[in-house]
Amino acid sequence: MTNNIMNPKVDFFFNKADKWKKEYELLRKIVLDCGLTEELKWGCPCYTFQNSNIVLIHGFKEYCALLFHKGALLKDIESILIQQTENVQAARQVRFTNLQEIVELESILKAYIYEAIEVEKAGLKVDLKKTKAYTVAEEFQTKLDEMPELKAAFEALTPGRQRGYLLHFSAPKQSKTRASRVENCIEQILDGKGLND
Repeated sequence: MTNNIMNPKVDFFFNKADKWKKEYELLRKIVLDCGLTEELKWGCPCYTFQNSNIVLIHGFKEYCALLFHKGALLKDIESILIQQTENVQAARQVRFTNLQEIVELESILKAYIYEAIEVEKAGLKVDLKKTKAYTVAEEFQTKLDEMPELKAAFEALTPGRQRGYLLHFSAPKQSKTRASRVENCIEQILDGKGLND
């Protein structure tokens, strides 16, 4: 199962790291020991099995992490998986703040990686919440009712783009802010673009 092949295209990620260098290197070794293919995706080392994303390594100010793409489907016997935010549906992280934590969890991490590979082999999919399950901000609903062309344009967007807008519009606590966000995005929606296009 072991291929241990480091992808030279990914080396820059490890070479440029200053904060989590030792942690990243150990995580890389652990993941490669599990026979996954190393690729560069989203600017991070991403490890795949038969072209499906299994896990990636990334870092933040407070911690570095292994992110399991379908972590929600893992059994998580050790209770180490973390959901980044309530809107993250499939991915789960294992976070580390020092090298010793990774050393102590090495065999457990490998077990989780092997389980993630089995999930992929079995073709399991995370049951994603449908767009209908997201709250539509009252201010946006009013605009949809007033402007049939906006409603048609919104419904023509991909489900992911729709969710992006719905989350963006419903996030502010104040109605004035929500209304302003809706106004600022009308043209973009009419142009068939997502929030970050």
